[in-house]
Amino acid sequence: MLNEARQAPQAVHRLLAADGAVYTALVKRWQAVPPQGLLTLARGSSDHAAHYLAYLTMARLGRLVTSLPMSLLTLHGARFDGQRLGALAFSQSGQSPDLIEPLRALRSGGADTVAVVNDTASPLAHAAQWLLPLHAGPERSVAATKSFIAQLVTGARLVAAWGDDSGLSFALQDLPAVLERALMQNWQQAVPALLRADSLYVISRGAGMAVAQEAALKFKETCGIHAEAFSSAEVQHGPMALVTAGFPILVLAPRGPAMPGLLMLAESMRQRGASVLLAAPAGTPCAELPMVEAGDEQLDPISAVQSFYPLVEALARARGFDPDQPRHLAKVTRTR
Repeated sequence: MLNEARQAPQAVHRLLAADGAVYTALVKRWQAVPPQGLLTLARGSSDHAAHYLAYLTMARLGRLVTSLPMSLLTLHGARFDGQRLGALAFSQSGQSPDLIEPLRALRSGGADTVAVVNDTASPLAHAAQWLLPLHAGPERSVAATKSFIAQLVTGARLVAAWGDDSGLSFALQDLPAVLERALMQNWQQAVPALLRADSLYVISRGAGMAVAQEAALKFKETCGIHAEAFSSAEVQHGPMALVTAGFPILVLAPRGPAMPGLLMLAESMRQRGASVLLAAPAGTPCAELPMVEAGDEQLDPISAVQSFYPLVEALARARGFDPDQPRHLAKVTRTR
């Protein structure tokens, strides 16, 4: 897991250098005949990456994106008119039937179908009209790292191309260097604070929520910690009742309009007695975990997860777990 996480900057470099003609052709189609809606199909880490794409698409392009419950098709046989729809399936392996079958059904119904996948020979890749490879290389650890980062970058690259956003495109080109710097940040200092945790919250908002969801999943699968991700707004409803003295909370506060509220929440949780770990740009008051800034603030979450992976890998080992072989899990999951 750790070695593959360290390979992410090189994977992103390969991704950004490849497939330009495919992105251009897809974007030209959507600029000429804009889809009336976009659907995402994904599970696990890939679904978190799809959430990130959805947020950027809605925030920067003003186009609605819906996460499709695949069971509508695989269990209930629902029929959708795919005309003027775009459907994007995210996966590392491209093997799960509950991604492949709905994508085929949507394609037969007239939707533009896109596979964001690492295995370009997979059934999912063949089921789609458009293939956006991740170029992450073989990923043997059960816990996805470099492929997840590549999915985030693919989403940002597609949004930048679709919106003719030269600023975001330029910032993406600098991202491999940003990720190299992110790898050098010492987030492992958080290990002692989380060593005996049974449960915790991971809190963020906006573009950072996808990474909060990913972090919570990694705490579960590699460390055996019951972790839940919440937005800084949502946590102030029911989940607040569980916050007691010493309750561990990881707050991810990248730059942007959500940052002031996240910093205020972190301080409020400290006043309630919670054990708060704040990840924020270097120089932020009370931030224990330094976050490397990218060329665009909405890329900061990608830098954050690059710094997070070595932390969670070290925490798993400190707690006596093998992060490369989580209990009851396999690299390829086939669900319906």
